[in-house]
Amino acid sequence: MIGRRRDKASRLDSLRQRQRLPEPAAQSDEHLINDMTAPPEPPIALTPEVACSPDTDPEILWHIAWHVPELRRWLVANPQASPELLEYVSQAGGPGVRRALEILLTSIEEG
Repeated sequence: MIGRRRDKASRLDSLRQRQRLPEPAAQSDEHLINDMTAPPEPPIALTPEVACSPDTDPEILWHIAWHVPELRRWLVANPQASPELLEYVSQAGGPGVRRALEILLTSIEEG
């Protein structure tokens, strides 16, 4: 059993020497710790404010468009919503989407 451990240890050392494995991070190098050891960020509460905020990541906007139909109307009010996203929302529909699009188009026409 001890022989196997030595074989594994020597194999790891050999791979490190050939630069196939990185050296283990020193304990003082906290910035090198793998992200997998950090706790995940808390989930984002999907609200109308998130849907219409220009700071919301486009991936989250698309998630709302695909999975939260009751918030789609708020995506129309987001100045960062892409034309593709608005097209999807207009075709997918949902509560209040038609009215939100009417308001958007009227405001564009009026300048």
